[in-house]
Amino acid sequence: MLASTRTFQLKARLKPLLRQPARWYTERNILKLRDRGFIQDVFPAETIDKASSMLGSTCQTVYAGFDPTANSLHVGNLLVLIGLLHTQRAGHQPIALVGGATGLIGDPSGRKTERQQLETEAVEHNVACIRRQIEAIFANHERFFWDRPSPLKPVLVVNNADWYRQYSFVDFMANVGRHFRMGAMLSRSSVQTRLTSESGMSFTEFSYQLFQAYDWLHLLRQHNCRFQLGGSDQMGNIMSGQELISRTDGKEVFGLTLPLITNEEGDKFGKSAGNAVWLSDDRTSPYAMYQFFVRTPDAEVEKLLRLLTFLPVQTIEQTMARHRRTPELWEAQKLLAGELTKLVHGEAGLHKALAISRALYNGDLSTLEQLEVRDVAQCFGGAPLCEILPEPGMTVLDVALRARCFPSRADAERIIGAGGFSINLKKAKNPAEVLSPSVHILSNRISLLRVGKRNYYIVKWLL
Repeated sequence: MLASTRTFQLKARLKPLLRQPARWYTERNILKLRDRGFIQDVFPAETIDKASSMLGSTCQTVYAGFDPTANSLHVGNLLVLIGLLHTQRAGHQPIALVGGATGLIGDPSGRKTERQQLETEAVEHNVACIRRQIEAIFANHERFFWDRPSPLKPVLVVNNADWYRQYSFVDFMANVGRHFRMGAMLSRSSVQTRLTSESGMSFTEFSYQLFQAYDWLHLLRQHNCRFQLGGSDQMGNIMSGQELISRTDGKEVFGLTLPLITNEEGDKFGKSAGNAVWLSDDRTSPYAMYQFFVRTPDAEVEKLLRLLTFLPVQTIEQTMARHRRTPELWEAQKLLAGELTKLVHGEAGLHKALAISRALYNGDLSTLEQLEVRDVAQCFGGAPLCEILPEPGMTVLDVALRARCFPSRADAERIIGAGGFSINLKKAKNPAEVLSPSVHILSNRISLLRVGKRNYYIVKWLL
């Protein structure tokens, strides 16, 4: 079968998913998500039947927390966000707690060293940015992924700094700290790991579980929040909250943990080599996010479709069956990338990502010519930007060196001559070739340089 025919067939299969309302997966009792591998554990384990009954029969309030350690969440936070969206789809009330207070302390869970302390002003800025981000994602979900007549309960975004302002340190320790037992606190895996490490653990980090526990108590009293949602690395903090509530208010509450997603190297999802894939388009463009998910290995794509999309399991299984027959079309990866890019960046972001993808893979530069230089740089993962004043007789080698594409002149000549250098998606094999504005400079006074397959550099010409 010709490649063009296969591409046509793929577009035909994707069209109803991308353009028409679909019967997205939803279930009143969100514990049914265990069938998708979404829910890992319920705490306390012996209460699973009661938790299931409550979630399946009455409206509940479910919360999850997010630390404002940066001015954006990253794709590693998507699973928890989608967990909250599932609770909303099931008719429950979701609460997203942004830790304006606990962000100053730092959660030690899953960390080998203490977080660098942030200034209060930086945390407040991060809280505001994350609040807008969460609200935008929930708005995108309602607009593009919810086609049922019943309205969704709006997400409530809260900042725990709002209630800690009323407490002095002495009052907090007297009224809250007395309910904690050192043996239980020391037994937490996050504490044990750090106590035996070379860096040790500060009292500040050790106290984090007190504050997260009180967060749940506060939300229980103010919003009747009986359920907390978090990654499996949050089990210790969830246990602390359940114990505090049991001692103070004597009410039954439940923790739902989600599996941690890691890549093939065992790094946290979206943060390999320290390069996070952010949910903010100021830090990671829609195109870069789309490409991140398109590069999902075949061995992982079905799991991520089950965990990170609202598609019915039957739709996922049918997609995977076609994908296994023609893996070169990357149908499953493109479906995953499209669903998540639209959730985070909306239809406009997805259309921009698809247009840039076509420009790169089909050699169509018209899309790039319509963008500002900042947008072009963002599209290529923050590619280095260089401003150059053109000079008569400037060559391919000259612009490559000016843009610092190569560490030395010898490397530049060797790689360019071997065909490893492109200008505006066309190979430039002659280092001595003189630049021509009609060939080497786009109409928006930009040149897109590429070394190898993925290393991009942007030149802005000062004409």
